[in-house]
Amino acid sequence: MTQHPHEQQTPEFHDVDGEAPAPVEQQLADQVERLSAELEQLRAQMLLERADLENQRKRLAREVDNARRFANERLLAALVPVFDALEAGLANASDTDPLRSGVELTLRELTRATESNGLSTVAPAAGDVFNPEHHQAMSIVEVPGVPPGTVAQVFQKGYLLNDRLLRPAMVVVAKAD
Repeated sequence: MTQHPHEQQTPEFHDVDGEAPAPVEQQLADQVERLSAELEQLRAQMLLERADLENQRKRLAREVDNARRFANERLLAALVPVFDALEAGLANASDTDPLRSGVELTLRELTRATESNGLSTVAPAAGDVFNPEHHQAMSIVEVPGVPPGTVAQVFQKGYLLNDRLLRPAMVVVAKAD
């Protein structure tokens, strides 16, 4: 096609699909619509990725917190039998035994040190409601005057580490008369 110097050539736009040329305004409108749709898709993708990143950050913070709170779990679990031995020693020692005050002091200091690291005792009293999340029933017996479904006797204390069960309390549960 030859062009005369005074003639102005209008650009021909072809549709992406190879169809016949459409008016310039229509093609521009179509292109704006496609770009707007692409922009919305990119915005949605960005929001999803931002939410995913935020969830990962929160999950990592939770994992770090749990690692910090339960890092000493093995050590504290290993100390639980030491508590049992010290308490058994005190239960069998006479009040006049010269070693008694040393064992009491050791137990008190061990308790203080472990409590400051998140260890707490599960020691239900007779008559407390049996809690299967913290107590392990060793047997069920009839006990006059003790309501059914409550603790009748404690064989062994249990322990929690930052509200996570380390060892359940071993108990006898009262049954209905």
